[in-house]
Amino acid sequence: MGKAKGEADLAGYEVLLCVTGGIACYKSADLASALVQAGAGVTVAMTAAARRFVTPLTFQTLTGRAVYVSLWQRPADFRSEHIALTELADLMLVAPATANILGKFAAGIADDLVSALGLSAAGSCPILLAPAMNSRMWSAPAVQANLAKLKEWGYHVVGPAEGRLACGTEGIGRMSEPDEILAAATKLLLQKPPRHRRQ
Repeated sequence: MGKAKGEADLAGYEVLLCVTGGIACYKSADLASALVQAGAGVTVAMTAAARRFVTPLTFQTLTGRAVYVSLWQRPADFRSEHIALTELADLMLVAPATANILGKFAAGIADDLVSALGLSAAGSCPILLAPAMNSRMWSAPAVQANLAKLKEWGYHVVGPAEGRLACGTEGIGRMSEPDEILAAATKLLLQKPPRHRRQ
């Protein structure tokens, strides 16, 4: 299927999509599909909490690639995955970015694969965060302080949006829609040529 008129061609770009544990994970599957349809190579890493909402098989099917779930995962050709995955990436995209992962990134904690990827990607490729959480969590001083620190360090942020939340209330905290995240990711990617052209 060809790209719609005006749709960016992301052929050659590599996106490391990190999925953390929130109900917005279902949107991350649509986002992965949209990135692939735009021509990007997409590799997915998931936290244990994310796998309680969506299975790795979903992302493996959408991307045609293995999904990474642990620092201790042993591929056939051994590599330190938290280093190797970010060395290949033109963009690290965290969607949803929960309050927990924002706190880990801001504190330099690397106790699982996704938090370790955040440390190894810093300074290596742009990092785009798509926050998603309850509005009271979003407005908490700790979350806002963590976000301010991350922005100061050069992290990029898209959203969150206002609307109905999973808890049934209305407010800010919804993860941005996949098309909005795709637009933000595309803008960042097209600032530079791909680091490693796929054969």
